[in-house]
Amino acid sequence: MNIAVSQQPGRVPVTVFRITGEINTNTYEQLQEQARQAFAAGARNLLLDLSEVPYVSSAGIRALNNTFNLLRTDAPGENAEAMSKGLRDGTFKSPHLKLLNPSSVVLKTLNMAGVDMFLEVHTDFDAAIASF
Repeated sequence: MNIAVSQQPGRVPVTVFRITGEINTNTYEQLQEQARQAFAAGARNLLLDLSEVPYVSSAGIRALNNTFNLLRTDAPGENAEAMSKGLRDGTFKSPHLKLLNPSSVVLKTLNMAGVDMFLEVHTDFDAAIASF
């Protein structure tokens, strides 16, 4: 797996990870470590471009969840109570972690795992950046 990191100006700064290759048992820790490094460097909004990711395993789902938790804050709309209520009524989406262009196979995996319940999935780069 390869991760190309870039910065995009928008309403807020957005760090973009363009991921190439599978996110699986052998590579998920690389994604988590890259997210930790970006967070340590000040990144608070992350867009994962999955257009070149053919497969995401359960370990990859775990890496997405860990990244989501890394970026979460205690802001009123993101605290545990608000998130729990929002997940129950279908209104909560992470304001800090979003996905771009997953393939149909990857999207099906994300849907089955319930990741789409809390992460926005975009098909247009500019719209994804503007959504932060």
